[in-house]
Amino acid sequence: MGRWQIGFEYPLYWSLAALLPFVWWLGRQSLAGLGPWRQWTAILLRCSVLTLIIAALAGVQWIWISDRLTVIYLLDQSDSIPTAKRQMMLRYAIESTKSHRKASRQDRAGLIIFGREASIEFPPLDENLPPIDQPESYLGKSDATNLESALKLAQASFPENSARRVVVLTDGNETLGTAAVTAKRLTDDGIGIDIVPIRLDSGAEVLVEKIDIPGQVRQGQPVDARVVLQRYTEGESNTPVDGRLRVTRRVGDQTETIADGPVTLDQEINVFPIPHRVDKPAGYTYEAEFIPDSAKSDSIPQNNRATAFTYARGKGRVMLIENADRVGEYDLLVEALRRSEIEVEVRNTSNLFTSLIELQGYDSVILAGVSRSVGEDATKIQSFSDDQIESLVRSVQQFGTGILMLGGPEAFGAGGWTNTKLEEAMPVDFQIKNTKLNAVGALAMVMHASEMAQGNYWQKSIAKAALTALGPMDYCGVVQFDMMGNSWMWGGRHGMLTVGPNRDVMRARISSMVPGDMPDFDPSLKMALNSLTTTPASVKHMIVISDGDPDPPSPQVIQGFISEGIKISTVAVGTHGPAGSTRLQDISIATGGMYYKADSPKVLPQIFMREARRVARPLIYEPQGGIQPKIAFPHETLTGIGSDLPPLKGFVLTQKKENALVEVPLLSPTPDEPINASLLAMWTYGLGRTAVFTSDAGKVWASQWTNWTKYDQFFSQLVRWTMRPTVEEGKYQVATQMRDGKVQVIVTAMDKQDRLLNFLEMTGTAVGPDLQPFTLTLKQKAPGRYVGEFEINESGAYILNIIPAAGQAPLTTGVTVPFSDEYRVRQTNKRLLDEIANLTPVGGSIGTISEPLEIDSLKKLLASDPFRNDLQRARSLEDIWPWAVLLGSVLFFGDVFVRRVSIDATAPFRWLRTKWSSRESSADVDRRTRLERLRTSKSDVAEELDKQRASTSFSPDVAEESNQASSAVDQFTVVSAEPRVETRPDSAAGTMNTNKDDTSYTARLLEAKRRAQSKKDS
Repeated sequence: MGRWQIGFEYPLYWSLAALLPFVWWLGRQSLAGLGPWRQWTAILLRCSVLTLIIAALAGVQWIWISDRLTVIYLLDQSDSIPTAKRQMMLRYAIESTKSHRKASRQDRAGLIIFGREASIEFPPLDENLPPIDQPESYLGKSDATNLESALKLAQASFPENSARRVVVLTDGNETLGTAAVTAKRLTDDGIGIDIVPIRLDSGAEVLVEKIDIPGQVRQGQPVDARVVLQRYTEGESNTPVDGRLRVTRRVGDQTETIADGPVTLDQEINVFPIPHRVDKPAGYTYEAEFIPDSAKSDSIPQNNRATAFTYARGKGRVMLIENADRVGEYDLLVEALRRSEIEVEVRNTSNLFTSLIELQGYDSVILAGVSRSVGEDATKIQSFSDDQIESLVRSVQQFGTGILMLGGPEAFGAGGWTNTKLEEAMPVDFQIKNTKLNAVGALAMVMHASEMAQGNYWQKSIAKAALTALGPMDYCGVVQFDMMGNSWMWGGRHGMLTVGPNRDVMRARISSMVPGDMPDFDPSLKMALNSLTTTPASVKHMIVISDGDPDPPSPQVIQGFISEGIKISTVAVGTHGPAGSTRLQDISIATGGMYYKADSPKVLPQIFMREARRVARPLIYEPQGGIQPKIAFPHETLTGIGSDLPPLKGFVLTQKKENALVEVPLLSPTPDEPINASLLAMWTYGLGRTAVFTSDAGKVWASQWTNWTKYDQFFSQLVRWTMRPTVEEGKYQVATQMRDGKVQVIVTAMDKQDRLLNFLEMTGTAVGPDLQPFTLTLKQKAPGRYVGEFEINESGAYILNIIPAAGQAPLTTGVTVPFSDEYRVRQTNKRLLDEIANLTPVGGSIGTISEPLEIDSLKKLLASDPFRNDLQRARSLEDIWPWAVLLGSVLFFGDVFVRRVSIDATAPFRWLRTKWSSRESSADVDRRTRLERLRTSKSDVAEELDKQRASTSFSPDVAEESNQASSAVDQFTVVSAEPRVETRPDSAAGTMNTNKDDTSYTARLLEAKRRAQSKKDS
């Protein structure tokens, strides 16, 4: 599997090893007095310590060189690969791993599939790929080939302790990314790349390339929409393809067929003109579809459709949207605008616009007192989606469409538009932040666990939706039942807090909410009633969501809500038959609230947003006696109006944005704060203009305006101010074309005398199908000719807005990408595959590119070994210099110990001899006995000498004699330390006597002392 080595991160530090001879010489000189053994031990320890310090400085490392290999197979699963080939690719990967993976060295194998995105089917594991019939991981869209993402994912998935290789099975026709650049990064990292090409079986195919139509046309002029179809046949075959061509045109929600008949495709490129007329100003969307007579002549249905759009400009065209439950309320305004030669298309909330493209057919959009959601029945609630609001705002910001919002009891903040993108685009905020105004509402919600699928998720979603609809000064509280009983999610015992400073905390608490199965409504409703009663809000409302299981509340609690004027709306979800629904319905009827039965969880957020609007009623300002509008300053929308405006009965309170661009020509004298008294406000937002008239247009608050002689003039001037500026037709021509995965935009600029305009600083903005804008740069390429381009990331409609020069009206056009390049007929991109396979990985051999994968070539391809050992082996490094430092510290202590402590080398042997001796011999016992008697006799002699010295007066002679005697005794004692056996004849027995007695020994000792004294005297 591999081997260990030792390496160094900073090997130059080993030059310090030159100090080792000096350390050896210095030890020879300074440690000579220790004796040979201790001296050489200390020198050896010193040299070892220095060697370990140098190794630590050099960064000593363990290096594990592994023979293991990891191979990851990348399978192209995009739509350009036939299903049969995809299954064959999977089979190849499984069989290749089974045949060549070397289990003895623990090789790993992994599998990644890719289309528009890449996904790991099997991470690299030290086992064979499991036999599966088809991939199971989520691939996402397969309408594109993104080989780059697959290579990046593989590089990130490789383990570090093995050599690495990817085996790519693809046709090489990438539609996203740049695989060649990423492949170069992989080989620079030592990763090998093998290629198994996939050959496309291209039979007969028909593609609807495009519908060629001008981006802008004149009202009433004849137009030729040319449909371009491409016919592809395999080999030299030139067989015509028969089929049917259908072309439709859609305006709003109305669709008409302008061509439908048989066609024969006898050329490679076939063009069919579709002549027709454009009779009214609008935005038109065209769709062409080819239907083959035989399925054999067309194998890919995704490329059989193409769309395009154009705009017919007229006098000026606006879309007026009103509430579906009050259709006709703004007929007076519509008639007034039409009398002023403004084309008006009336829609309601049940028939809204569907796309950003559709909005480009209008110069302005009027939201006539409309609320975000409409409807009392849960199954019939209609509302603006987030995408529709986003499209409306983008149309203003990027393409110059105008918006006029008219007031009414269900408009602005009272209509649920708070905290939306639309609020950002308007000159006023829909929330009141002024504490001096009593424009405060309070909303309490009771959450009961439901048995609806993903019930907790939906309860969190609807609580957040209701919270979003509340203003910063409004109060909100949520009661939930859990194991501890009923409790407020915030606000302590009171439970109700202002939304403004606590919105983020509230959203976080809602995210952690886990409602339990509430047994009884009474405690939770009583808690909510007590808190709502003491909350300083002018409008109070309550929402209960439940499956109807809990016991009904007591009559006293219901009467408390009625007495306080607090309505309870109930939402039945996952109820258990009529009983549960009836219980909830009784609560709402008794208190005057609304009852909803939600069969689908998708309607729940709309219900709660609509109910949250009820606490916004304080935003409706209807003072006693009405108000008299006053002109704050002259504005072009008030030209010729005069200062005598009719009174209004009310309007919706808003708050002027703190921006110098906001203009407020009309004010109400009350309330006293001008920031909240705006009647008419406007500003420029991006390329468009937005305005608000916070009262209505006639029937409710402005009823006295309908008979006013300046009614038509006031509203027509206001609407025209918001409308997109128009440009003279024929002076700027915009054309678009698709080429090599890019859209090219060509603008021809001329002045009124048809002279080419040069050196214009053209700028542009494009918005793709995802509604995200991006900049379009146009540069002059020829006299009067300006060209720009952008890459196509996905199919769909791209809206283009071009500003020819500063101060000029924008040019709006668009281009539709009918289908992804994935569905175009192409051969295997052998050039790209060869380029990738010919890359040489660092430290390894060049990759291989095999013959295309086919049924008859599968066996031969499986003979090729992707687990061959021709790549740079993996090296695993582990720093061990800390261990070198630790060992050096220990050896340094040993050096000090050897130099400072003398050790008897024989002591261990004596100890071992004593330790392991099983018994003592008789001679050893006799010797120890004699030594003990000798020690005792010595002690007695020493005591006797001490007594004699004590009884004799001190003199030098005596002292000298005593010293000599002591020397004699000491000498005798040393000599007798190893006792010997004296043999002398025994007079009585005639044999050698080896016995000793203490008396004769003492006498001999004294005799020796006297002889020593006698010699001294003589």
